[in-house]
Amino acid sequence: MAKKIQCDRCAGLCCRYFALPLDTPEDKDDYDDIKWYLCHKGITVFVEDGDWYLNIKNKCRHLTKDFRCAIYNKRPKICRGYKHIDCDFVEGEYDYELHFISDRQMDEYIKIKFGNNKTEKSGSKRKRKKKRAKRKGASKGKR
Repeated sequence: MAKKIQCDRCAGLCCRYFALPLDTPEDKDDYDDIKWYLCHKGITVFVEDGDWYLNIKNKCRHLTKDFRCAIYNKRPKICRGYKHIDCDFVEGEYDYELHFISDRQMDEYIKIKFGNNKTEKSGSKRKRKKKRAKRKGASKGKR
């Protein structure tokens, strides 16, 4: 009964976005990639319990004007698995460790985190070369 009452008061919050996990950024280039995401409309990035997520605000096309699911009986597995206890219909704001809503915010974060460290770029290049070498070695082993 509590579920029905709660759903009756909700505006389909769980059907208005989805969040995808991101690899935890390790260097300035990784943070710059996240900045690129934030240049797009309807995108935010948040950190919760140390994990990074890309939040995409995009309403499900099956959400009706009265906030019901138009395909409820045939809804995807991820929707069927969504539990009432996980509902987004809660009072107040989320308690994110970090929440970025714009590329400008990420720019400021990068400046604070890395300062004007000119050598970071060369360190990142070395890291990418190592990653490429590992990939080449792994692909040779698969043949």
